Amino acid sequence: MFRKISIKVAVKVNLVLLVIVGFGTVVLAKEQFQRLDEQYKSQAKFESMVAAKAVGKLFDEAIDNNALTAADAFDTNYQQYGSFDPAKYHTKYDAFTDKALLGLQDEMLRNPSIVFAVTVDQNGYLPTHNSIYQQPITGDKEKDKVGNRTKRIFNDDTGLAAARNTRPGFIQVYKRDTGETMWDVSSPIMVKGKQWGNFRIGLSIEALNKAKSSILLQLLISMAVIIVVTSLLIHFTIHSSLQPLTLLTEKASRMADGDVTSPIMAHTKDEIGDLAHVLEKIRISMKSATERLRRL
Repeated sequence: MFRKISIKVAVKVNLVLLVIVGFGTVVLAKEQFQRLDEQYKSQAKFESMVAAKAVGKLFDEAIDNNALTAADAFDTNYQQYGSFDPAKYHTKYDAFTDKALLGLQDEMLRNPSIVFAVTVDQNGYLPTHNSIYQQPITGDKEKDKVGNRTKRIFNDDTGLAAARNTRPGFIQVYKRDTGETMWDVSSPIMVKGKQWGNFRIGLSIEALNKAKSSILLQLLISMAVIIVVTSLLIHFTIHSSLQPLTLLTEKASRMADGDVTSPIMAHTKDEIGDLAHVLEKIRISMKSATERLRRL
């Protein structure tokens, strides 16, 4: 009987514990997710600002060293070449960016959460894409749209907003024409004191979600371990606490069968101790009554 009571009490306590731990896990997960979001965005903002300054400096040095003229650096007379769809263009500076910017941009892709890191002018023209997006042309439009994205003008709403952005670390949600959704982080590039364009970073939401899933899994495992250990401790504690009641039940049962010789001792000062005192009074009364009956 009391074992069943102990199980019932343990189950109820564990249910309350489960609700509390579950609520705590949700709150903690939200805080961790928010912190992770901010961490990813802050890192991307910082990297875009640093890259924008580096690109601006490379252009400045090229102009100072007569590798480019200022007019060539700001060339917007886009010369279409080939019969690509989407169209591709040359400018007076894209040969320079192919040599000067490719290594810088590719280095940033060492961060697995960065999908692309590119330089675009104020019209969204992208003279030099990352190496992974400069694969040989195959003739398959859909395949080339993913594999060869260099020397295109990205003048969609998000692309133009990024290209003409004037705020360091400007963040947008970018629905890429390949179907991916990511964060677009852009910072202005200044060349000879004039805004040339922006440095754009594509931050993978998928990578962030994987990181969140990993955090959630760790939290769930931790909380599951806590619940299991706590449940065992609760069950042990309740069972131990009710053990004196079990002993009293056994003595009361023997007393009901006529054994009134064994004293019932109270070992605690709680309700179980009070019950022991009551049973002891009953035992004494039954013993006295039995002795009187024997003398008759």
